[in-house]
Amino acid sequence: MPFRIWLACYCLIVFSGSGVAQDKSSADITLGSGDLIRIVVFQNPDLTVETRVSESGTVTYPLLGSVKVGGLTLDAAEKQIAKGLRDGGFVPQPQVNISLSQILGNRVSILGMVGKPGRFPLETFNTRLTDILATAGGISPGGDDSVILIGSRDGKPFRKEIDVPSLYLDSKRDDDVVVSGGDIIYVHRAPVYYIYGEVQKPGSFRIERGMTVQQALVQAGGPSARGLERWLRMHRRDKEGQLVESSPELFDPVRPNDVIYVRESFF
Repeated sequence: MPFRIWLACYCLIVFSGSGVAQDKSSADITLGSGDLIRIVVFQNPDLTVETRVSESGTVTYPLLGSVKVGGLTLDAAEKQIAKGLRDGGFVPQPQVNISLSQILGNRVSILGMVGKPGRFPLETFNTRLTDILATAGGISPGGDDSVILIGSRDGKPFRKEIDVPSLYLDSKRDDDVVVSGGDIIYVHRAPVYYIYGEVQKPGSFRIERGMTVQQALVQAGGPSARGLERWLRMHRRDKEGQLVESSPELFDPVRPNDVIYVRESFF
């Protein structure tokens, strides 16, 4: 095959569709809000722009206006812009190349009591809280049921506390919000109570949902041979932070940081 024909075939393969060839690892990246990209159209320098993907997943591009690229790979975004230029009659055979100048918005930070804390990419543009928690290995056994989501929406600070089990137990699916690039998800340690005195296993224990004093005693192994469940004292801080001592009933609720003392029976 003559060299000129071979070269023409090579160029057709490389530049067809979205334009110039690029590294496969870069082409597989999904664009998200906050990403800074550079768009180049071969032999059309006036169409070379550097722009940032908006929160709605769009970029503003010459001749085309608003173009949806959020959730697309670089290759798919190149084809999207090339199609717009071709269909609009602006460039007959556009050869579009998009490169990432800064990856910012398409990652979410997950901190605290999860299986794998870290920063995770958003694989799709409608990733929900439960999806990204699953990516991080879920909430660890010592983690709280509620998670705190911090970020920004419409340019304003955003904070929401979400009770994860209630998404399924109480069908509160609307609280399974869509996460955005740059969001921070924090899972605090689960609330605990403390128990000491005449019990089988004194120490601190996780407070389960709806836990009563009786259930707290069972979790600690129950009273010892010298203790009785009716000989209880509760130490709890009130709203002003003052320590209040009381004699709880077995079906009273347990609150975070309660201290239960099982006294010794003298009979």
